[in-house]
Amino acid sequence: MKLVCSQSELSSSLQLVSRAVATRPTHPVLANVLLTADAGTGRLSLTGFDLSLGIQTSLSASVETSGAITLPARLFGEIVSRLSSDSPITLNCAEGSEQVELTSLSGSYQMRGMPADDFPDLPLVQSGTPIRLEAEALVKGLRATLFASSGDEAKQLLTGVHLGLDLAGLECAATDGHRLAVLRLAHANASGQSEAEEPFAVTVPARSLRELERLLSGRQSEEPLSLFCDRGQVVFLWADQVLTSRSIDGIYPNYRQLIPDSFTRTINLDRRALVSALERVAVLADQHNNVVKLSAEPATGQILIQADAQDVGSGSEGLAATIEGEAIQIAFNVRYLLDGLKAMASDRVLLQCNAPTTPAILTPAEGDQFTYLVMPIQIRS
Repeated sequence: MKLVCSQSELSSSLQLVSRAVATRPTHPVLANVLLTADAGTGRLSLTGFDLSLGIQTSLSASVETSGAITLPARLFGEIVSRLSSDSPITLNCAEGSEQVELTSLSGSYQMRGMPADDFPDLPLVQSGTPIRLEAEALVKGLRATLFASSGDEAKQLLTGVHLGLDLAGLECAATDGHRLAVLRLAHANASGQSEAEEPFAVTVPARSLRELERLLSGRQSEEPLSLFCDRGQVVFLWADQVLTSRSIDGIYPNYRQLIPDSFTRTINLDRRALVSALERVAVLADQHNNVVKLSAEPATGQILIQADAQDVGSGSEGLAATIEGEAIQIAFNVRYLLDGLKAMASDRVLLQCNAPTTPAILTPAEGDQFTYLVMPIQIRS
């Protein structure tokens, strides 16, 4: 294998794929990144794969001799990132050898790799008709839901985001058992044709989707991406990049039945003012269980936000609100409230509830079809 490529392109590509390299590999080759040079296409392909998440990208290169080798991701990445961007990089590996020579204007480095044959194959499911998705819509859906997924591996199914596609559009949902975030996007299907006629649903690990969101956020193109799904694997494909992930087995909870059909109380608030007030009161709430108490008083047209940290202090702030229904006192984990409010972009937000012990819903007063359900905390009187 022999090729010449740009330092900056190689460095940024290595940073991308290194995120899928195992930190505690079960096999030495999983700590490596796979390099595949193709003289026919004039491309150098890089792959990182930890057996759960795989990322592949490619860059243009002047390839003299085709070939493949795996190199230690961390060592290779650190050397390349420190080389001058003014000088192209030459990679040379004699056939049958595992020694790679990297040459730049500033000098040369030798690294011992491992054979490409030892590297596991990336499970590239590309059978059947792909689902074409608008990248911008998918990124929006992930940003609105990823934070609500569970970090508890014992709740395997809840550690992912549920993606559902039907004639009405794409729905992203995540829950950790204490809160639920759902965003419905009407125009997510890029082709606007037959594939959405068959409802499709898959649950993908949050870690994989965080990387997908990161990759898609950084790209310039508006080209839609293709989604393939088969036998426990999901593949997202666009331009010169691929992200592959295992899917999570099992039937995702029927979260729609958790959302109440009607509410006896609706509180309309300025979202930014509510976030600011909660962040100030959270300074005290953080000292004791993260609990904030909201008291809605229709007579005064205000809600009172209170935190009481035993033996430390207490704080309260009043906020103007339009209140429909009777007075209520309801308590929440302040962090859960802030997470949901920060996932919205609207100026005003609706807080809807029925009782101090039943689920409350936060939704934007206008705009997105975003629903955020949060379970209240029982107040000991």
